[in-house]
Amino acid sequence: MQNASLPRAWLAATCCMLFVTTTTARAEPAQPVVTDVEPQPLRAQVSRVVQALQLAGAPLDEARRKALDAAAGDPAKVQDVLDPLCLAVVSVNPESRVKVAAGPADKTLAQDGWRVFLIKVVNEAGVTSELRCDSPNAAPVFKRSSNSAEPAPSIKPEQVADRWLDGELIDRQPLNKRLSGLKLEYRLVQLYSRDAGKREAKLVFDVGQGTQDLGFRNEVNVLFDCRPAVKVDLEVLDDDGKTPTTGQFVFKDAEGRVYPAQSRRLAPDFFFHAQVYRQSGESILLPPGEYDVTYGRGPEYRVQKRKMTVPAGQPTHNETFRLHRWIKLADQGWYSGDHHIHAAGCAHYEAPMEGVTPADMMRHVMGEDLNVGCVLSWGPCWYFQKQFFEGKVSSLSKPRSLMRYDVEVSGFPSSHAGHLCLLRLSEDDYPNTTRIEQWPSWDLPVLKWGKSQGAVVGFSHSGWGLQVKSTKLPNYEMPKFDGIGANEYVVDVVHDACDFISAVDTPSVWELNVWYHTLNCGYRTRISGETDFPCIYGERVGLGRSYVKLAGVKEGTPLDYDQWVHGVRDGRSYVGDGLSHLFDFTVGGLGVGEKGDAGTPSVLPAKAGEPLKVTVKAAALLEESPRNDIRSKPLDQPHYWHVERARVGDTRKVPVELIVNGKAVGRQEIEADGSVHDVTFDFTPTQSSWVALRILPSSHTNPVFVEVDGKPVRASRKSAQWCLDAVEVCWNAKKNNIRLEEHEAAAKAYDAARQAYRKILSEATGE
Repeated sequence: MQNASLPRAWLAATCCMLFVTTTTARAEPAQPVVTDVEPQPLRAQVSRVVQALQLAGAPLDEARRKALDAAAGDPAKVQDVLDPLCLAVVSVNPESRVKVAAGPADKTLAQDGWRVFLIKVVNEAGVTSELRCDSPNAAPVFKRSSNSAEPAPSIKPEQVADRWLDGELIDRQPLNKRLSGLKLEYRLVQLYSRDAGKREAKLVFDVGQGTQDLGFRNEVNVLFDCRPAVKVDLEVLDDDGKTPTTGQFVFKDAEGRVYPAQSRRLAPDFFFHAQVYRQSGESILLPPGEYDVTYGRGPEYRVQKRKMTVPAGQPTHNETFRLHRWIKLADQGWYSGDHHIHAAGCAHYEAPMEGVTPADMMRHVMGEDLNVGCVLSWGPCWYFQKQFFEGKVSSLSKPRSLMRYDVEVSGFPSSHAGHLCLLRLSEDDYPNTTRIEQWPSWDLPVLKWGKSQGAVVGFSHSGWGLQVKSTKLPNYEMPKFDGIGANEYVVDVVHDACDFISAVDTPSVWELNVWYHTLNCGYRTRISGETDFPCIYGERVGLGRSYVKLAGVKEGTPLDYDQWVHGVRDGRSYVGDGLSHLFDFTVGGLGVGEKGDAGTPSVLPAKAGEPLKVTVKAAALLEESPRNDIRSKPLDQPHYWHVERARVGDTRKVPVELIVNGKAVGRQEIEADGSVHDVTFDFTPTQSSWVALRILPSSHTNPVFVEVDGKPVRASRKSAQWCLDAVEVCWNAKKNNIRLEEHEAAAKAYDAARQAYRKILSEATGE
């Protein structure tokens, strides 16, 4: 435990268990029933309470949810459902005086665990201040929350025994911090017990200074039964049944409540996750009881479920979990990586300038079976997190799990032109800068600087700012270029300054459309998969990933980070959600990203009319029954890339498509049962073309460039015109945010892009 204090508004942060009571242990005084409250605002408030319980990992059971739905805001019926869950009833009289009575909820806590209760508020005064709670049994010896201005009170040694409690009134979203003024509403409180056994606590409530009732009636003494926790030691074995590994676990009780408490977790367990990651030999504290356990390790593993009983009456308990793969790409020479994850900012903490440590991130990289994890420091956490930048692979890395700290140019002056991923930097400060504000205000200088030191550079979350309504690829709608994705890319690609654009974490059509158009113009930028954890996707790292072919990696030998990231640069890779795979892709015998007779990665010399064989090994895994919660969503709603969206009807099949110059010219369906299929297409080029394969929107290869009679790809006049027009739209969207002293250089770079696309337009032979 780290944060645990009880100032006027309880604030705590510790990694423990959490559950909501659903039974009544003993008779309590009859609760006041409020009838004169309007149904509509009551329904709205109760709906937020239900959401808050869900977010706290303590959802209402199905029977109570159905009863609430049936209550339709009827005050008496709502109280019938929720009052049994109340630890206390707080009444505010017309003079704003507060008194409190014990509620009927079962007064049971869990040692080293958290329990959520409801507080019923009867607000006759209609006050809209904060409901506050305190307790002399709280533990002020622990560190206060960072947003508390009050100093931690001192405590005498003899008082420690009575300071066994910790707690928090939950008043963050979706709840409001202040009372609504409604005559009846419910709030949430969660309590933590340091001890096991019988413990009494005094709870003191008020709604502001001077609102306490006379005669200590705003206090209530509650005798809790604190049940002892059990230390559950976990043996986690890999697919072979022998090798210890790291697993991902979700522990739920029969009511669907998550353990340990999400809202009270500290790194390496994240409060915005249901799952925790544990290495073999580590443990977890759980109250005795029955649990449903879901476990696995990244998308190459099957999701498994089983029951687990934690017995009472013993301090420790042992459990063994064996993981099972459905595919292992490393055995085929393909190694996964997520080039865009964060250790701070977004969902991590309310103080994102700090975030979590490399050790915490390494656990998540290993827990999702990533061979490479690129942790990028960015604007909100720059000055704290950049201390972990070493210019090399982290010493925490394992032979087959590498982690490296690098940079996302986000929250910097150039962010308006598109966020950038800079991988394999040797120096993370732009020349002659000490502050973020001193960096360039457009992207091209940053990309060139990165490449000058041997970095592999590209655009993040490419689709933002490139929104189009069409679902076709390619399409010729003109986006606004007003976002933080691959916006300035249409300019920077002309200057050979961009190695890749990112895919998988924004809508697939938005990402791929701009890429297809520039490929049709003969540019050879690659795509790489990312998650942007935890900003776009917070569920886990590796939801978007790249698989890179690494030659000569023998069993037992460590991976080489430089070789992996150079594979991203050379396009010796494919991207996806990890639930479908397109590996060993060849055209005319040339493997994607490999150097053939041309001496350039992925370039195949050919003759017009010469038949070429296209081959790939394809695999996918779908659940037997369709998941409508995913496939029914529009493509612009997450998950943007998911194999479920590729399902053919209600079958268990997905289509593998042959893409030539952006258009699907061949299609074969495979059974998505986890087996590997050899897929072959015949292709006869009539002009220089780029060739790729996809299972849309789940996985996509990088292209092989077929150069017919030595000519460059000039596949589409319409694509060249689109790119030419896009430069103008992008300039108008970005120019006002480029510093005056940089304006001339930027204008010249944009003009050079216009000239390049005009030349390509004159050379293009396709439509």
